[in-house]
Amino acid sequence: RSFCVILCDLHLTRVVEKSCRGRCSSFVTGGAQEVRFRSVSVTPHPLPCRSMKTAVFCASVACASALRITSPVEQLAVLEELMGASEGFVAPAQRHNAVSRSSRAARVGKSSVAMLDTSALSRAADESRGLAMDSIAAAKSGHLGLPLGAAEIGAVLYGDVLQQNPEDPQWLNRDRFVLSAGHGSMFLYSWLHLAGYDLPKDELKRFRQHHSMTPGHPEFPSSEHNTPGIESTTGPLGQGVSNAVGMAAAAKMAAARFNTPEHKIIDHHIFALCGDGCMQEGVFAEAAAFAGHEGLDNLIVMYDSNAVTLDKMADWTMSEETADRLTALGWDVVTLEDGHDLQAIKAAVDNAKANKNGKPKMIVCKTEIGRGIPEVAGKTAAHGEGGVKYVDEARKALGLPEEKWYVSPETYDFFGKHREEQKKKYEEWQNTFAAWKSANPELARTLNAGVSKEWGTEEQVLAAIPEFDASKNIATRIAGETVINAVAKAVPLYVSGSADLHGSNKNYIKDAGNYGKPFPGGDKSYAGRNLYFGIREHAMGSIMNGFAYYGIFRISGATFLVFADYMRAPVRVASLSELPVSYIWTHDSIGVGEDGPTHQPVEVVSSMRVMPKLDVYRPCDPEETAAAYAASIGRIDGPTALILTRQNVRTISEVPASVKREGSLKGGYVIRQEKAALEGIIMATGSEVQHAIAAAEKLGDGWRVVSMPCLERFDRQSQAYKDSVLPPSMRNRFAIEAGVTGLWYKYVGMDGYVVGVDRFGFSAPGDIVMKELGMTADNLVEKIQAHSKTLTPA
Repeated sequence: RSFCVILCDLHLTRVVEKSCRGRCSSFVTGGAQEVRFRSVSVTPHPLPCRSMKTAVFCASVACASALRITSPVEQLAVLEELMGASEGFVAPAQRHNAVSRSSRAARVGKSSVAMLDTSALSRAADESRGLAMDSIAAAKSGHLGLPLGAAEIGAVLYGDVLQQNPEDPQWLNRDRFVLSAGHGSMFLYSWLHLAGYDLPKDELKRFRQHHSMTPGHPEFPSSEHNTPGIESTTGPLGQGVSNAVGMAAAAKMAAARFNTPEHKIIDHHIFALCGDGCMQEGVFAEAAAFAGHEGLDNLIVMYDSNAVTLDKMADWTMSEETADRLTALGWDVVTLEDGHDLQAIKAAVDNAKANKNGKPKMIVCKTEIGRGIPEVAGKTAAHGEGGVKYVDEARKALGLPEEKWYVSPETYDFFGKHREEQKKKYEEWQNTFAAWKSANPELARTLNAGVSKEWGTEEQVLAAIPEFDASKNIATRIAGETVINAVAKAVPLYVSGSADLHGSNKNYIKDAGNYGKPFPGGDKSYAGRNLYFGIREHAMGSIMNGFAYYGIFRISGATFLVFADYMRAPVRVASLSELPVSYIWTHDSIGVGEDGPTHQPVEVVSSMRVMPKLDVYRPCDPEETAAAYAASIGRIDGPTALILTRQNVRTISEVPASVKREGSLKGGYVIRQEKAALEGIIMATGSEVQHAIAAAEKLGDGWRVVSMPCLERFDRQSQAYKDSVLPPSMRNRFAIEAGVTGLWYKYVGMDGYVVGVDRFGFSAPGDIVMKELGMTADNLVEKIQAHSKTLTPA
């Protein structure tokens, strides 16, 4: 490649001069003896040029060569900068499907790269580094590496490309940004402050302190925190970028459901910033496959590729070409060899936003972790607070004054002007939205209900579910099939999905369409309410959380209970973040039978019950199942697990449906009232309630049976109610459940006894497994009689 710049005439000189403004330290016109472009200068040969287009192309080749840019995509970015002021220029066809050194690049459309104030953004990047240094040093805790290494990415995102209005952080049509590498939280807090969100500098100074708005890892607004601009609780690596997949899927659904030919009210992107750790976590492999398959081209992932993990350099644990893997999964991938180049980042993001080709986008940014602290930059020591002892010298080298948490007036002024520009787009959208509401009042009411989380009260949902035929004994998963379809009719924004188990989980919503990218011979659309997650429970949980973070839709997802452990991490985050999601976990016990102990979950129900803020429902019959679904819809401050049987259970026909429904909403109630002086209490859930009632009948009129479908709900009732169900004076208490026994002693007390399954099951027909492991009325009676003899009467 030649190092010459061929300038054919004064007009081309103006083109290059205009496109380089703000980046060139000098430009000699009229013959052009020297051109300074970015950080290099090139000297042209006085050769004739047959056309301006050829001249611009040759100029770009020379500049790219001088800058040692080898990636065709980045060479293209140089070309587009030079040709940006030239009217009607079309880039050469060779730019399509270019392959860089480390990735198969995206097909890039015609660029409209706008001019950047690189001076202001560079200053802001360094000042964001200073904010991170000062906050982490003051806290004596935190992670310096990412905030310093990805500062230029933050500058371009928050200083230019994100569609946001900091004065309305819940704006429906905003771009969402998820910091998947949540350990680098000072990156996010610094940029939210600079961008003008209601995050005062004093809160940056209180980083990681009690009751601050800047916890160690970003936390979605909840009863514990309310930091504006936080779109997702992150920290567990891989979760945030997988949440972003869910948000992108939800945005596609919202656009399909609410946009009209006349008015486009949903038109934005989902951004995520992740690192090598997120790439290594298996959950992102699952979520990325889903995103690629379903064509989520509104998703843009910025990969902070600094080749460093906490323990060692990344090449100790990974040798894959991540970009190639994502390309194989159906993504467009572009690699920026210099992830600190503001113009290159801007060009890549603009192209990603403009390219609606049915593929999610990844921009691999080769960065230097801990940039700005030479003693640790590019090393594992930069990951955490290892660079704190060098902060003072580093700040001086960056040109920052001695004042800590310094932000220059110029930077505040720059972001103030940027906010004004953002407001113009925001106000234009508000006008469009107002016209849309006027033209579509029914859609507007539905959308408002979703945004406000007003999907329906428990009473409203229950009223929409018809009572079941009490003479029929069916599995609670079969009852769930009837219930979920009644719920879906009553709640238009209710959506559900399954990990390849719709036929077994029985959670398919009839006549509601299938979600996803349309394909020949298929019936998918983005308006469909049935999601197909594939055999990806971990990603399913994270994508469901993404739907909940996005808002509007009431999401549920299903698999076998024994596979719930695959999705435990996102269930924990949903609980922590108080997300209104529902898990439909069927095949709940040793009653699964022939599949054997690998598929018989004896410990999972109890393990989920110990999760704070997660309601776990295990209903005993169809009416309790109806109440469990209604409770899950009515709850907007946390997730709910619905645990359903594979096998048929007896419908408790002697108890009115209304009593079972009302009692189940309270978590526990008397399902069999004693007919004489109280002698004892038997508690049970799910398929064992029928055995508890049968045992009480054999024991006599003095025995009460309490159905406890949801222990967590019962615990939240008034003390008076709980005492009326479980009188404190009655110590003769028993419980039965086809699972481990430990948690039940909270309710039966030290004098009580629990009949359960404190071992793994075995392969045999379900009724035989149940009988052999003691889940029968006869065995319960035997255990009660034997244990009662050891107690002193209350």
